[in-house]
Amino acid sequence: MKIAKDTIVSLSYELFDSTGELLERVEEQISYLHGGYDGIFPLVEEALHGKNVGDKCSVTLEPDDAFGEYDHQLVEVEPRSSFPKEVAVGMQFEGAPEESDDEDFLLFTVVEVTDDEVTVDGNHPLAGKTLTFNCVVTGVRPASAEELEHGHVHEPGGHIH
Repeated sequence: MKIAKDTIVSLSYELFDSTGELLERVEEQISYLHGGYDGIFPLVEEALHGKNVGDKCSVTLEPDDAFGEYDHQLVEVEPRSSFPKEVAVGMQFEGAPEESDDEDFLLFTVVEVTDDEVTVDGNHPLAGKTLTFNCVVTGVRPASAEELEHGHVHEPGGHIH
């Protein structure tokens, strides 16, 4: 079966930065609903269209095609007193950017902690990076009516929203 709109595609992948450094390797398959459901990067989805099980694919993603450009306005310095006592670099907190009047919340990562301040960054860790996405198609099947209605994959045995 070829990858087409409304199929469930399973694949294993590797993600590299522009220097060739391996950032992530997923040998266990991931699955997504193919056909514009935002389950995978659009350029990757486009490159996979028409492929079969066993086919390989390599796509270079510029920042705008992946996690966006790095936005320095999403780096904020907050009073230490606004955080739990045990705050540490790498912890993550959900919040809205200071200059934002919408209700879109971001995940902020703590990047620096001093006695008086905590610096958080709302950018995705891979924002601003050119990436190479290499994958192997491990499965293709028709999507169920329920998967199409919900717009995402349901794993065997049910799903969680």
